Amino acid sequence: MIPAQEALERLREGNLRFVSDVKGGDTPTGHNRRAELATGQEPFAIILGCADSRVPAELVFDQGLGDLFVIRVAGNIVAPSQIGSVEFAAERFDTRLVVVLGHSQCGAVQATIEELERPSENRSPNLSSIVGRIKPAIDALLETAPHDDADALLDLAVKENIRASVAQLRRGSDILEQLIQDEGLLVVGAEYSLETGLVEFLDPVV
Repeated sequence: MIPAQEALERLREGNLRFVSDVKGGDTPTGHNRRAELATGQEPFAIILGCADSRVPAELVFDQGLGDLFVIRVAGNIVAPSQIGSVEFAAERFDTRLVVVLGHSQCGAVQATIEELERPSENRSPNLSSIVGRIKPAIDALLETAPHDDADALLDLAVKENIRASVAQLRRGSDILEQLIQDEGLLVVGAEYSLETGLVEFLDPVV
């Protein structure tokens, strides 16, 4: 089992390699690695990330096959299936780091802002379920944040949504709460910059 802080450092180092366009030499993806993983896996980190095609976690953190347990959904929202997936990996593989990975210019967050400012009557109920999970994090922000700078508002909203998902994972599961308390599980938020490729970890404990 890899401790959470060591796992976090691996992700930071991998992201710096990605930003510098320097491929790590210890991220095998070939036949031997595939054969090794056919009998089991030991991912050192769980990533709950946005489904945006520009933010593939394995590439962003320069990791190879079997290194990350990745859950992707628009807006990096937390619903029962996502919580269950995190619980599964944390319990089954003794993975001790969970990262909620949002990103700049998130379309799902932008859609939520637009819905709150100009409600739509014809939105798909499936899309509405995603917007509905992001709305609580954005509601209070729209009451206090200035609306004259759309880019700044979106940036604040993205961070609030990441923090909300982190809070839901920390407090929305008895299993995860116990692992946090007794087994050193760490749940942190991070934001990927589409412009620079850099991942900024938001949680003050890291």
